[in-house]
Amino acid sequence: MNTPKILPWVARKAGITDDHATKLWKRAVREAATIAGCSEGPAFHKLSVERFLDNVEAAAFGTVRHGYSNTPARLSWFWRHQGRMAIFGLMAAENAARFWQNTWNDTVTGMLVQKRSNGR
Repeated sequence: MNTPKILPWVARKAGITDDHATKLWKRAVREAATIAGCSEGPAFHKLSVERFLDNVEAAAFGTVRHGYSNTPARLSWFWRHQGRMAIFGLMAAENAARFWQNTWNDTVTGMLVQKRSNGR
């Protein structure tokens, strides 16, 4: 599996070298393959990126500090936040489709009931 293009940016933000980040990426891919039991698919890719960010945070813990506080920088929140934001559009589309389907079913059912009551 190729290294992600965002790897140098993550390394700079975490204060580690690109070589160290590449090693952490390879480790994350091995861990994700062990956990997922496969080395392909969206679940594997998501897990490998999450493991990578967790490994980077563990490696950078204590080395990167915000200027306004004494807490270490965390990178995984950004990945998880983007995942949540990506789901919002899908949830809206699913809700719209469900609303359309329910409305259509109610309309057809109402027409059938009306047709049966007029026919008797």
